[in-house]
Amino acid sequence: MGSGARGFGLAATTPATVVRAAAAAAEQHGYRTFWVNDTPDGDGLAALAEAASVTRQIGLGVGVIPLSRRSPESIVQQVRRLGLPLDRLRLGIGSGAGPGALRRVRQGARALRDVLPVELVVAALGPKMCRLAGEMADAVLLNWLTPEHACVSASWVQEGAEQAGRPRPKLYAYVRVAIGPAAIQRLEQEAERYERIPGYADHFARMGTRARQTAIAVEHLEELPAAFQVWHGVLDELVVRAITAADTEEQVLELVRAAAPGSPY
Repeated sequence: MGSGARGFGLAATTPATVVRAAAAAAEQHGYRTFWVNDTPDGDGLAALAEAASVTRQIGLGVGVIPLSRRSPESIVQQVRRLGLPLDRLRLGIGSGAGPGALRRVRQGARALRDVLPVELVVAALGPKMCRLAGEMADAVLLNWLTPEHACVSASWVQEGAEQAGRPRPKLYAYVRVAIGPAAIQRLEQEAERYERIPGYADHFARMGTRARQTAIAVEHLEELPAAFQVWHGVLDELVVRAITAADTEEQVLELVRAAAPGSPY
């Protein structure tokens, strides 16, 4: 761990023009991956197709498709229909809502593994899902957590990998980043929304922290290096999950530049 690699992530509801501009800029500025959230009102794979159209090398991640809403078969069909580059695709899946989460992810991962030669990423919060990711996935995507708890999660992933007799999967984490009062206000609203989701409420209780405390929120660009420093050596790749005031192209590109690997900020 601790490669210093970074990814950049947006919500799938971000306008397509902004997604394309951000993906191209992320590739130009040395990010290893570009990610899009899949949401009920935003199609992550469709947004990745926009990103693929303007990039050549950067990895493309969807974080993540809930298996309670989408079957593995429908995911495969859409990946193929969109012509997404399989060698660059980080296909993120999660349990979604409802009972049987572990079984759903285990079966979904097996089904996707059989037919799509991609990097399979499992979203995990608690110890059981982290161990399952360690057992089956190529990578695990962590979310809304502190650097300290990321190390705890990594140990759970390692346990699952060791029990399965395989190397530990890569560790990604979405780290929300907001610059300036308007973006910070939007971050706080999102944090409060996640705290009302039962699975995340359990997650925050397990960590003993509020959602807002897991994010990077600064008033000025110059404060970013110190804020990122607490993550040094924790992950294989930190994904800058962008929170801007209004998701305009100007705002998003400013954050792409400011949070880039090797940025003077």
